[in-house]
Amino acid sequence: MDVKDFKIQWFPGHMTKARRMMEGQLRLVDVVVELLDARIPGSSINPMLRQMAGNKPRVIALNKMDMADPVKTEAWLLKLKQGGVPVCSIDCHTGKGVKQMISLVKEAARPITEKWLKKGVKNRDVRLMIVGVPNVGKSTLINRLAGQVKAIASDRPGVTKQKQWVNIARGLQLLDTPGVLWPKFEDPETGLHLALTGAVKDDIYDRRDALVLLLQEMLKKYPQQLAMFYHITLEPEDTAETVMEKIGAARGCVKAGGVLDMNKVEQMVLYEFKTAKMGRFTLDEPI
Repeated sequence: MDVKDFKIQWFPGHMTKARRMMEGQLRLVDVVVELLDARIPGSSINPMLRQMAGNKPRVIALNKMDMADPVKTEAWLLKLKQGGVPVCSIDCHTGKGVKQMISLVKEAARPITEKWLKKGVKNRDVRLMIVGVPNVGKSTLINRLAGQVKAIASDRPGVTKQKQWVNIARGLQLLDTPGVLWPKFEDPETGLHLALTGAVKDDIYDRRDALVLLLQEMLKKYPQQLAMFYHITLEPEDTAETVMEKIGAARGCVKAGGVLDMNKVEQMVLYEFKTAKMGRFTLDEPI
């Protein structure tokens, strides 16, 4: 199967509302933290968010580093740094790299804070917004930053009554935003990678096609890891379909009469990839 045949578009109405809300609130923000999925750093870049952020100081954080190929993560960090934006890798669940991210945010805000000091403004908090596609880990990061207290700052002018600033560190306040995708994926591979990592609801694309394309990528990039995890032997002539059969047999995915249950294989493999039970993999190449 060719990835060009995998077409997916998903832009629910609530995302249109979220986009409009973000456009209105970005003027209140000093720094934007762009959260990317370390498994798909290129595919999880939202061009619409970058356009909305304009010239705001920005920090890029590759989340889920514990689920991604560490060698490729380092290569992606180098590539993204070439764009002139501070970048780091983090793991929201353990907190690894989060302190570095906060330091980068404060450094990015330095020109702004120095300008305030020159004007005699002291003790004004730096306000930031964390943006990213759905399921990239925003909520987990925000909860970790806010800590147990989750102190809510007073409302700021221009902020709706439903939105409040969260104190996340001394001198830093955060405004939460929903995960937002963009109306059209120009590259079908982008849509595939977003689907495989959970940014897109799995009931709006063909899961069998997604699995076939995933296994095709795994056979090219990580054949040894695939074979070891499922305890199967791969041959040069193997295709995604024959690998599915081998996995089904190895895992005992059998229906009555000894027929392989391919639906069970499909559900199992996609889940084990998405949750990193299969191992640490990066689909996007840092080229």
